[in-house]
This record gives sequence, structure tokens and C-alpha cells, in this order.
Amino acid sequence: MIKNNFVEEIEIICKDKKIQYIDAIVIWCEKNNLELENAAYWIKKDPVLKFKIQAEAENLNFLKKGAKLPI
Repeated sequence: MIKNNFVEEIEIICKDKKIQYIDAIVIWCEKNNLELENAAYWIKKDPVLKFKIQAEAENLNFLKKGAKLPI
């Protein structure tokens, strides 16, 4: 599987079902009969997707909030 296909499919799932990235990845793994650890490889390879998931996890208080610059 090519990295871009994974990222595109996650984006499509997020938009179609109006869900968060973390949930979309779980759905994608269930659909493709893969363990979440396998998806971690593709997430690590895409810095944009990794940042989106990190920001989402911080908002859900799964991770400590990092320093952010004021906009």
C-alpha cells in the first residue's frame, strides 16, 4: 500500500462520516483487517497526519498540551 492512499482514505473517512482522525484510523484498520500498530507505520511517515492526530489527542486530553504560538 502506498502512503498517499492511506492518508487519502483516512481523510475521506473523516469527511464522509464527520468523525475524528483517531476514530477514522480505527475504522480503516477494522475494514482492512489490520492491527492499529500497522497503521502507526504509515502515520509516522506522514508529518501532516501525525500533527493532526497529535492536535486532536491534545484537545481530547489524551496527551499533555504542548506549547503553541499565539495566532
